[in-house]
Amino acid sequence: MQAEELKRIEELAKTDAQVKELFEKHTELKKVIQKLEEKPYHTPAEETELKNLKKEKLEVKTNLLSLVESKA
Repeated sequence: MQAEELKRIEELAKTDAQVKELFEKHTELKKVIQKLEEKPYHTPAEETELKNLKKEKLEVKTNLLSLVESKA
């Protein structure tokens, strides 16, 4: 996310529970993905999990940005 988007999201998260929930979920998914990506080797199951987590993170981000735009 760009700095402007991030700032707007953080401001809205203070007063909007839905924005806060999506932002926290996005942040958590990002941490899990980073931790998995740090491993030097991935099993096929980990590759599948990583792919699914990235899809979920993208979906959450899309929903979050749509929600923020609707509140502008």
